[in-house]
Amino acid sequence: MDIPAQVNFSRRLLQRSTDAVCCEPIGKFVVLQMAAPFNEDLSSYTHQFAATAARANRLALENAESVFGMQLKTFEKNINAAAGFLGQFAEIRDIGAYQTLLPQGWKIVRDNLDRLASANHEAVDLSLKTGEAIGQLARKEMEAASDRFQSAAVKAARATRGR
Repeated sequence: MDIPAQVNFSRRLLQRSTDAVCCEPIGKFVVLQMAAPFNEDLSSYTHQFAATAARANRLALENAESVFGMQLKTFEKNINAAAGFLGQFAEIRDIGAYQTLLPQGWKIVRDNLDRLASANHEAVDLSLKTGEAIGQLARKEMEAASDRFQSAAVKAARATRGR
């Protein structure tokens, strides 16, 4: 077979297969009528996925903002306590005062570490709550998509039985 004959044979084969699948020829292109609902569904699922991803991203950014603000406040408190202690330390003129100031320094160190541990614990709690919220959002979207898919499958099955 030469090339024009192969092209004609392919066109006839395509026309037969498209006639069997309920297609509509438009100019040189053949548009599958059955593909339109799938394209609409895909478009709506894509739009819904983008909206869900934007909500999840917003939750993650709000969590990061909260954690950063909380850690910044803790850092500020720790710096103020350390600076106050260093100011007192700089004003001391005799050795005996150093001995009385040393327990106060250890107390400031312990308080700073307690504040830091508490802030980190709160940051982990906030992150876990945000993760749970994102998980619930994703679960809700998956259940809604599953319900829509199952209802579409039931409709298709009923339409098939009705024929």
